Amino acid sequence: MTFDINCDMGESYGNYTIGNDDEIMPLVTSCNVACGFHGGDPLHIEKTLISAKKYQLKIGAHPGYPDLNGFGRRAMQLSEDELRTCIKYQVSALIGMAKSVGVEVSYVKPHGALYNKMADDEITSRIVICAILELDTNLGIMGLSASKTQSVAEELGVNFIAEAFADRRYDNHGRLVSRQDPRSIIHDPVQAAAQVFSIIRKNEVKSIEGNKVKLRAESICIHGDHKNAVAILKEIRKEMG
Repeated sequence: MTFDINCDMGESYGNYTIGNDDEIMPLVTSCNVACGFHGGDPLHIEKTLISAKKYQLKIGAHPGYPDLNGFGRRAMQLSEDELRTCIKYQVSALIGMAKSVGVEVSYVKPHGALYNKMADDEITSRIVICAILELDTNLGIMGLSASKTQSVAEELGVNFIAEAFADRRYDNHGRLVSRQDPRSIIHDPVQAAAQVFSIIRKNEVKSIEGNKVKLRAESICIHGDHKNAVAILKEIRKEMG
């Protein structure tokens, strides 16, 4: 069994180290590279792109709200023009950096609070996706399966990559449980792998309320800043055989 495994990477900046990119790189097939607004700086971004080239990974831009202190996980109220140009600035910067080291960006995956906002808000999804299309109509969009992001992307004729998570719990509506809930994150590698294979083999996930929720995904995400990311990835690889 083979399927795409993606990870948010290149999120370290300055003297702050986030995640374990060196160990994660050989265990994934796609990497979502931070664009400097929620995490990442020019040096770490370039190093991540060079490593992705070494391991022949598919590369995605990972833009978020301009919220370095909150790691992009706090909701922000931006005007339409602010959000549109914020996305264009980040994605175009990563495209340029990627070109300089001989690789290409093939998709965009919004980060954190912006990702969650898009999942439930058609207007935000449309602003972000249209901004991306202004840069390159060939870029795909990675987002939460069965979300507003998916419906808007499909309406606009954009290649949508449906994503599910190995390390996050879901609610009865197929949405990610808020990080404010202590049960929202899966720490046990065995449990995380079990959730992955339930999604891949059965197209379903067990909600935090204990119900089976239909969920289809083309790519599985592991958060790079998860302390057990490497152990979870190794467990998934072991189960893949």
